[in-house]
Amino acid sequence: MPRILSLVAVLLSAWTLSARAGDVLVVRSAGDSVDPAEVAQILTRTPVKMRSLRLLDDAPAGSAVAATAAVAAAAAAAQAAGPSALSLPVPFAFDSAEILPGAKAQLDAVAAGIRLLPATQKVVIEGHTDAIGGDAYNEMLSTRRAESVRRYLAAVHGIDAGRLEAVGKGKDDPLPGRDPKAGENRRVQFRGG
Repeated sequence: MPRILSLVAVLLSAWTLSARAGDVLVVRSAGDSVDPAEVAQILTRTPVKMRSLRLLDDAPAGSAVAATAAVAAAAAAAQAAGPSALSLPVPFAFDSAEILPGAKAQLDAVAAGIRLLPATQKVVIEGHTDAIGGDAYNEMLSTRRAESVRRYLAAVHGIDAGRLEAVGKGKDDPLPGRDPKAGENRRVQFRGG
């Protein structure tokens, strides 16, 4: 039984690394430039996901080592593949989904990157908030902000709105290693859909 528990701990820590390592490219400020070609590369990547974990009490010790090595290899491959999401600190008016002018250059570059993708490629726009405020309020605000970005990309850049899915994540998915209340968590992320 202790061998199984230690195997579970190793597998879960390796899976956590694979889910987070290299998963999100974070653009730190609204003044940072965004390369449309890099946007297109990121949006065509698929994040590594683990669907299930099956442990067998009677599994030979060698298979436990092999399973651990396989999960570690998946984590390394995910990191080497690069990010599968782009996170932008899109500035909005306080308590609003109105996109401020400082965000438009980065959103214009994202639109150029989306136009480099095949016309059938879907893009998920995730709205995120910091951890200040209630769950329901932050969920609603993050959804409104993601929808605002979706409308901007469709109206200003002519991107088919059917390719763009707006999702509100609220405060439940802060950036790894950051204070959940930090302003960096008030962001919009783009993922391939």
